[in-house]
Amino acid sequence: MSLQTELQLRHLPKILPDDTPWPIRRAEIQKILEREIYGAIPPAPECVHAQILEEKAAYAGKAVRQQIALTWDTPKGPFTFPFYLVVPKSEQPVPAVVHISFSPLPDNDSSPMEELIDHGFAIAGFFYRDVANDTDDGFTSGLGPLYITAPRQPEDPGTISLWAFAALRVLDYLLTRPEICHEKIAVAGHSRLGKTALWAGACDTRFYAVYSNNSGCSGAAITRGKVGENVQVISTNFPYWFCPNYQQYKGREDAMPFDQHFLLALVAPRLLYVASAEEDTWADPASEFLSAVEAGRVYTLLGVQPLVCEDRLPVPPDSYPDGRIGYHIRRGTHFLSRYDWDHFLNFLIRHNQ
Repeated sequence: MSLQTELQLRHLPKILPDDTPWPIRRAEIQKILEREIYGAIPPAPECVHAQILEEKAAYAGKAVRQQIALTWDTPKGPFTFPFYLVVPKSEQPVPAVVHISFSPLPDNDSSPMEELIDHGFAIAGFFYRDVANDTDDGFTSGLGPLYITAPRQPEDPGTISLWAFAALRVLDYLLTRPEICHEKIAVAGHSRLGKTALWAGACDTRFYAVYSNNSGCSGAAITRGKVGENVQVISTNFPYWFCPNYQQYKGREDAMPFDQHFLLALVAPRLLYVASAEEDTWADPASEFLSAVEAGRVYTLLGVQPLVCEDRLPVPPDSYPDGRIGYHIRRGTHFLSRYDWDHFLNFLIRHNQ
């Protein structure tokens, strides 16, 4: 079955209806996603203060590793959270990746630091729970009570927007560092944090590239026709990830005035990379891939190359790095591996030579 036939069977809402200019349509799409699924990311603070808590040479002297605390004023008082920054030694400013991470430590199962450094990238990573708990605690901890008043209103942000907000504050800081190439800062995440990376990159065009790994339902994957996790399941188990309005689409995906290709399209014409795993049927690789294909309509409109792929659903080890949208599928389960990182970083290098 051709990809266009696969997409037609999903009955997706159009990204580009009528003759609306893209800048106007882009603003409309962002408002739709704020209102119906994620809630708006809070406004940026006037300034962000940084304190370097620790600094040392690392990885056989190839890099400098710092532990940094970021602080800013919120409507209800100051907030501080830590992150690490690892910068390879270089005579020129280096590109960087903001990694929204499941670990507070640079070295962990899903962050092969030495390999990342050897690719020539700085890594700025933070532990998402240092920003907001991943529990339904009524937004009483972390950033929650500083920006949200209980009970939440229909369009109030969920934790995905709060985690994305923190990623933007790390970006603010990196833009002050002379060792970092300010035009080449990407954002990356896996699973729920892949959803977060997509939303952060969609909302802030200062990121030059966005990487979503196995982000599945309410992330990269098209919802209509999806297998595995769906809106009923995700909004019941994790209602706090999203704005309260998202609850109305339980079992009513066809009524949504959007689908996840809208989210991917907001990255255009910047670099976008989506990765899937063959056995991650909960995330549904086919729906992640088709979303990337459909988002390519906007890339084509803007005069850049969309996803360049064969006219079929992918199988491992298919990899498509040629367009401004890149994609790969690997064997295995739900995980962010060295293989995934290697493909993403090679994609960035390929498009920035």
